[in-house]
Amino acid sequence: MLGVAVNILWVALGLGLVIFFHELGHFAVAKWCDVQVERFSLGFGPILASFKRGETEYAFSAIPFGGYVKMLGQDDMDPSQLSNEEIALDPRSYSAKSVRQRMAIISAGVIMNIITGMLFFAGAFHSGVEQIPSIVGGTVPGSPAWKAKLDVGDDIRRIGDREIRTFGDIMRGVALTTGKLNVSGMHADGQTPFAAEITPDEQGTRRIIGVSFINGLKLAKFPEKDVPPVFPGTPAANAKPALMPADKILRIEDTPLEGFAEFQQILADNRSEPITIYVQRQDEDGEPEEADPVKITIGPVKFRTLGLTTDIGTITAIQDGSPAAGKNGLQVGDKILRIDGEGEDVGTKIDPLELPDLLARKHGQEVKIDVSRPVPDADPKTVTVTLVPENRAGWTQYPTGPDVPITIPAIGIAYHVTTTVLKVAEGGPAAKAGIREGERITAVTLTLPKKAESDGFAKDPLTIETTEQKDERTLHNFGYAFWMLQRMPTRKVELTVENAQKKSRKVTIVPSEAPDWYVPNERGMRFFGKTILLQADNSVEAVRMGVTHTQNSITDIYLTLRNLFGGRLSPKELHGPVGIAKVAYSVAREGLPGLLLFLGFLSINLAVLNFLPIPVLDGGHMVFLCWEAVTRKKPSERVLIIAQNVGLAFILGLMVFVLYLDLFVHR
Repeated sequence: MLGVAVNILWVALGLGLVIFFHELGHFAVAKWCDVQVERFSLGFGPILASFKRGETEYAFSAIPFGGYVKMLGQDDMDPSQLSNEEIALDPRSYSAKSVRQRMAIISAGVIMNIITGMLFFAGAFHSGVEQIPSIVGGTVPGSPAWKAKLDVGDDIRRIGDREIRTFGDIMRGVALTTGKLNVSGMHADGQTPFAAEITPDEQGTRRIIGVSFINGLKLAKFPEKDVPPVFPGTPAANAKPALMPADKILRIEDTPLEGFAEFQQILADNRSEPITIYVQRQDEDGEPEEADPVKITIGPVKFRTLGLTTDIGTITAIQDGSPAAGKNGLQVGDKILRIDGEGEDVGTKIDPLELPDLLARKHGQEVKIDVSRPVPDADPKTVTVTLVPENRAGWTQYPTGPDVPITIPAIGIAYHVTTTVLKVAEGGPAAKAGIREGERITAVTLTLPKKAESDGFAKDPLTIETTEQKDERTLHNFGYAFWMLQRMPTRKVELTVENAQKKSRKVTIVPSEAPDWYVPNERGMRFFGKTILLQADNSVEAVRMGVTHTQNSITDIYLTLRNLFGGRLSPKELHGPVGIAKVAYSVAREGLPGLLLFLGFLSINLAVLNFLPIPVLDGGHMVFLCWEAVTRKKPSERVLIIAQNVGLAFILGLMVFVLYLDLFVHR
């Protein structure tokens, strides 16, 4: 509780500083221009506490999202003061000052925020900031990055003309740009460069290419004491001696590990065998706890199956440069019928879920694949395609969410599976549950037993509708449900089954382990993401990094606004005060450098957004001053009042909107 209170205090102090420095800019320049400052307030609305020094009242107000400096002759709530001739006769009033002086006063808050933002950034980089590197941890099957054949361990270094160093740079480099992207970097071997032209997916709230960040080799350590670094029911959870939070894997057998990509490859190559790892124990401060590494043996993971086979769907995507690509290769829309003439169709003799491993075992050999290919305005035709699979293990790319397909890495295709049961294994789980051929699985529900140990996922039951409608699209989720069945081995499994008469029933089923089918790179361990330390060598370098980060932040805010108004970024991506407070609290838990980096980002955001040409904001005042400089005439009181009311309505409406997003969309 003390730690929580301290973090909340740091957040409140930090947010208060950002506002304070903004208003201090207005205050200092107003005093310098000999303007009478009547009130300096942190916050809006009713005054909670105040004191007076000289001619100025210093106040803390009830609504903490901002602040203001009230000068003689300038009041956002009373625009008539700007055109009041009696007040203008007072030489110390704001309205009596020259246009240049008033411009200086109005812009001072923005300038102060840019300066303090840069100093926040410099302080963060001087201390050292942990950031997630721009290394690919995986690609979403069927996504633009997957089609471009980006793989685990690839280091993205440029997107267009942007230099990329962190994973956040990747996200911004994709979301805040337009058109196709030229993505370049270095493959996992650190020696082979790559370059790809990628067209981002724009169906969601922002442009994405479908990459995830890379894990490190350190097991997760959570603030919640009851969350283990392993998934219950997995070989890692049963390892002896037990794996501990923050254990760092040093090597497998006698092979030192360079990174997570290498670790995954070794797991895939030895999927059916126990592995022996050596870990370095860490103390509370992250320092090595024991002189010698701890030796731990972890067994393999077998796939859990339902004892039924469904039909295969059509090919949804093909990787560039893969064995399946090319003029005489497979095509999107093809449906695989059989492999090498191995008897009956895929879906009866061959389980479509096992195709990734079947073709991986045939690497280096010529394989004939019969497919049903659609023909416009005619019946489909059967086509035989000959190709040579690569040595790439199956199920190393996962259907991680709704409508994410299954892939066959060995040939570079993605496909869905249907939910209609074609075959029920005699004596298997499905047969025991009373499931019959021809029935359709409409939902899969995974429920954590009462009093069971947390498995690292939400404790509520997970129900996956195997097909669902969303935004006029049909989502195919049976592959996703099958993968979650592997990720949640301690959960009870319930299927919703529909017969030919459209009558539904729910059946409980107990999955069985496949006798000779192993998950390639999962043993049940939970890892933290890999991080790199961005730290300046000296104060001069810290300031230089701060200036660069300030320039990049201003550019990113501009691009964000451009994409918002251009419709390429959904307003649902916005966050309000609740979201800001949550992020601030989260980074405060990670230490002062992270909080400084966030406050710098917030300060720059305040500077840019506050200078937009919206009445009530500083940018709106600057517009009126520019008008006065050109026409030599102040705007009329009527114009000022209408503009201020419109601006205030816009700001209040925006506040209500982002609060709604915070409370009901981002929860």
